[in-house]
Amino acid sequence: MAETWNLMTIGRFSSLSRLSVRMLRHYDAHGVLVPADIDPASGYRRYSVDQLVDAIDIRNLRDVGFGVSAIGALLAARGTPAWLHALRLQRESLVEEQRAAQGRVTLINRLLEPGDNTMSITIHRTTIPAMTVVALRGTVPTYADEHLLWDRMLPLLDTGSITPLGPCGVIEHDEQFTERDVDLSIFFPVAPGTPAASPLEVHELPERDCLVARVEGSYGQITEAHDRIGARLIADGLSVGSDGTLAGKAFNRYLVTPSEADEDGLLTEVCVPLA
Repeated sequence: MAETWNLMTIGRFSSLSRLSVRMLRHYDAHGVLVPADIDPASGYRRYSVDQLVDAIDIRNLRDVGFGVSAIGALLAARGTPAWLHALRLQRESLVEEQRAAQGRVTLINRLLEPGDNTMSITIHRTTIPAMTVVALRGTVPTYADEHLLWDRMLPLLDTGSITPLGPCGVIEHDEQFTERDVDLSIFFPVAPGTPAASPLEVHELPERDCLVARVEGSYGQITEAHDRIGARLIADGLSVGSDGTLAGKAFNRYLVTPSEADEDGLLTEVCVPLA
């Protein structure tokens, strides 16, 4: 049994650690932060000063979103690569949550003030010229994970000495919007006759009559761009292409990319081929 003369009550430990008594009992029950001593007669818990280090780490891990079972494992991994890896993964998750939350704020602002910020998206009908493209097709977890394909494709272009001739883009293969496992082809226009080795593919895309939403700024506006395209289709009595070919699928063109400008300076065309 630990010497109790230098131990503190659960209340005092709660005050110093900024963890409530309820949470200290919870962490004790799960073996994450067990008191240095428990009086067998009264059941009173007592903690040592040294345990404040664990308490602070537990509180911080809790506050960044780790559950009690993960906290227990992480405490055991302190000072190892596993500790750093877990924190980095959690940071990525929180950044994605922050991005999603900002998108929801933007959407609710648009619902509250429907007439504002209309100049960042403009709709027009235009002819997209025929082009030869080198593409990489793959399935990614969500639309936001498109960058995983670009991470694969760019080294392949260098290896194949392939020179892009214009703005890159992405083709959506799925006939409907999907939350998970999104089938995409990212592409670069190239000179006719350009060879490409697998997994790259070369496609000849014909001239297309398209309804185009020109989006200035964040990619978070792309859903709104599709909303406005839908409204324009209804207003003008237009029909979308539905021949099942690659040329008939919706696609985006990235006229200004994150490597060229910050978020406010991005320029994207959301293109829907017409029948």
